Amino acid sequence: MNTEPGKAERLGFDEWFRNNQASREPSDTSVARVISVNKNNFVVSDGTNEIFAELAGRFIYEADSPLDLPAVGDWVSVRLFNDDTFAVIFDIFPRKSLLKRKTAGSKVEYQLIAANIDVAIIIQALDSNYNIRRLERYLVMINEGGIKPFVFLSKSDLASPDEIEKKKSEILRSFPGLDILAFSNQHAPDMDSIREILAPRKTYCLLGSSGVGKTTLINNLISEDLFKTQPIREKDGRGKHTTTRRELIVLNNGAIIIDNPGMRELGVISAENGIDETFGEIAELSKQCRFSDCTHTVEKGCAVLNALEEGIISKERYSNYMKMQKESLYHEMSYVEKRQKDKKFGKYVRSILKYKNDKK
Repeated sequence: MNTEPGKAERLGFDEWFRNNQASREPSDTSVARVISVNKNNFVVSDGTNEIFAELAGRFIYEADSPLDLPAVGDWVSVRLFNDDTFAVIFDIFPRKSLLKRKTAGSKVEYQLIAANIDVAIIIQALDSNYNIRRLERYLVMINEGGIKPFVFLSKSDLASPDEIEKKKSEILRSFPGLDILAFSNQHAPDMDSIREILAPRKTYCLLGSSGVGKTTLINNLISEDLFKTQPIREKDGRGKHTTTRRELIVLNNGAIIIDNPGMRELGVISAENGIDETFGEIAELSKQCRFSDCTHTVEKGCAVLNALEEGIISKERYSNYMKMQKESLYHEMSYVEKRQKDKKFGKYVRSILKYKNDKK
């Protein structure tokens, strides 16, 4: 595999990826990183050039789920054609981290958000957008992916210093030690503070609802209006979806940012680790319950219910914990059932093809 020194490193290719090469790449392939995904085609970068890419045929045949396909941020092995203007993706490197959620709507399937993220930045605006219950959902998704979280509170120009400190304190009561930064896109010194936080060759992913200022923040950080923004609806403070696909951007200081469309649905599948880490105090209390299979709903000797009655855990936090536990388990069971049906159908198709070939 060809890896030109210095080129891939600009996009975060480090020793970890060198030690975890893709498994089935041909010898004449090169290393590239996926910087955007648009349905069945991709744009990859070798650290210098952006190249249109498509998947090798075996991906379409062998992929069992979206988890088997490239996401923005993935490192892939590619073969270059047409004077390096077109690439075919042959394999995906093992992932250091993966950010995913349940697809929006009733379909029970994974949707990949981004791969190989070092820090996920949750942006909530200090207006009607601020919602600690939604913040908990983002943190479940981030913690499940093994990614460090950071909270940015935007539109600080619309809130008093006391209001900002009150919201910070509310967050830290549930998540001690969580990094939080309040900023305004209208305040140039705040942009300088954010640039100092973003380290070269580290990958950051911006998460948040439409209208919180993600796109404006990126435009400010790159000092040009590269991405379009839309006005906010006055009646509910919501913004239109200005980002229609995930983009990987390299800042002047070498930091790497992945922008995401605003997400209004944050469904979880099989996120037990993320839930336990996000609701750490409840997970610890559950170990003290009288019954090992305690549901934390009606049982006597339930340490979680006792803490709820004593006001140690708020009703809202307990309710969100229980809701996500049930949602995660339900979607996991539905997903397993779906995969079993898909495998049976796949076996049926293969048997028909074998029968046809034998008849020739």
